[in-house]
Amino acid sequence: MEVLLSSPRGFCAGVVRAIDVVDICLRKYGPPVYVKHQIVHNPYVVNDLERRGAITVEELDEVPEGSLVIFSAHGSPPEDFEKAKARKLIVIDAVCPLVTKVHNEAKKYHREGKKVILVGHRGHQEVRGTMGQVEMTLFDDNSDNELSDWDSDQEVAVLTQTTLSVGDTAQAIESIREKFPDAVIRNDICYATTNRQDAVKKMAGSVDLVLVIGAENSSNCNRLREVAESLGVPSYLINGPEEIDPSWLDGKEKVGITSGASTPEVLVESVIAKLAPEKVTMLSGVDEDITFSLPKQLR
Repeated sequence: MEVLLSSPRGFCAGVVRAIDVVDICLRKYGPPVYVKHQIVHNPYVVNDLERRGAITVEELDEVPEGSLVIFSAHGSPPEDFEKAKARKLIVIDAVCPLVTKVHNEAKKYHREGKKVILVGHRGHQEVRGTMGQVEMTLFDDNSDNELSDWDSDQEVAVLTQTTLSVGDTAQAIESIREKFPDAVIRNDICYATTNRQDAVKKMAGSVDLVLVIGAENSSNCNRLREVAESLGVPSYLINGPEEIDPSWLDGKEKVGITSGASTPEVLVESVIAKLAPEKVTMLSGVDEDITFSLPKQLR
């Protein structure tokens, strides 16, 4: 068996920044450090930080008054900041700067009097954070949508969740344009999501099977699996080597491996070790050299 490694894969700049924030806070302030929602959507990363003293919570009421709390990379609605202030919490916001950009776009277009439509997945933490910025309408590309009965000449701005399928988002935007041809379109899918999907498309034609390493609740990991499947290649999303079904490998000579933007490389290495291939080939891809500065409290 030969393993083909997709490139780029794994951590993006926003995930590196968020994990660094928790790591620095643990070292600077000592445990416990509270984290509102999983800092990134990967259980290996979350468990590693929790072993060192991070405590993940879903409600700010779980955080003792006056404590330090880190808001996750996915972004938080304004009411979370208001609740934190009321509880005298010290907030360090680890939101990805590219998500903050979407928040700022939403506020800008709302101020201009435009109706804001967000293309995204209902219930995802990033969507919850963005929807809380201003009044907006969600267009979920996973379900049937009935666009609001606004007049066709209504000024509309369309924003997107950063971790969507490039192809599905294009279809969603086209559906919106049919009703609002003059809509302002801001395709906010981030560089890491786009690059990883492009790399899977490039790899798919050369492999018999694709394994996507990442978490079930990771949007960008699920999109990678869907992209491979859409090209006719059997594809599975797994957290690690223990989830590999040996029957998947029957008759497979070339196995493609990629990982989502919140997946550490150690999990990719463990999957390769489990497969024990005769050959590992690293595919060429876009070189990502993007970095983000830390929150001002930690600089």
